[in-house]
Amino acid sequence: MGTARGPWCQRAGRVRTHAAQSRSVSSASDLPVLSRARVRELDRRATLEYGIPGVVLMENAGAGSARWILERAAREGWSHGRVGIACGGGNNGGDGYVVARHLANAGWDVSIASTVPLEQLRGDAAIMARCVHAMGIPCDGLGRECTILVDALLGTGFHGVLQPALARSIAALNAAQSRLLVALDLPSGLDADSGEASEPCVRAHATLTFAAFKPGLLSAAARPYVGELALIDIGAPRALLADLARGA
Repeated sequence: MGTARGPWCQRAGRVRTHAAQSRSVSSASDLPVLSRARVRELDRRATLEYGIPGVVLMENAGAGSARWILERAAREGWSHGRVGIACGGGNNGGDGYVVARHLANAGWDVSIASTVPLEQLRGDAAIMARCVHAMGIPCDGLGRECTILVDALLGTGFHGVLQPALARSIAALNAAQSRLLVALDLPSGLDADSGEASEPCVRAHATLTFAAFKPGLLSAAARPYVGELALIDIGAPRALLADLARGA
């Protein structure tokens, strides 16, 4: 798919990198851009060829996102406020449960609104949800007067038309009052490849995308929804990222 190029992704303050594990990056133009299909291939090959389980990548994604949020809160002078996290039923929701655990451990008051009952979750997301449940983090709604809201409803797999329940969840996020609305990987309702936005689509203040930029995030059409764009290193092997960016 290539590497990130173009004037928008070079604008000062718009694209940042943040490492779950330290990684030196010289500029945004050095960073890979992966389509939806290539992201699926990244997950598959990381496990098959490098022995990195998906749950490890999910932990790295969520932990790196939580660190970004905590650093941002510290810069703004927000101390141990309320965080509401909207979690979907897939891996994006699993990332949200990881964020919830780390922010709760950092002393924040965290509440979760899940679109799927915890007992119906499967795979890595179910593992992370069980951790949250064991910690006693409430999963009965976003709560009120949140300092920070986190969108973990839909990830790169979304395309097409929103289900009515998800459309209502996205509309509720957009209508809620917060100082910062953060989208994990990409704003829910945004097509990862084309940048086309559903109606509604989350309008984030910041988007923390994982492992690589997605072409849709860099499109002109996505700008009103993405906000500040940061890259979170999830520990995917650099050689694998380079192979996928080249189309190997």
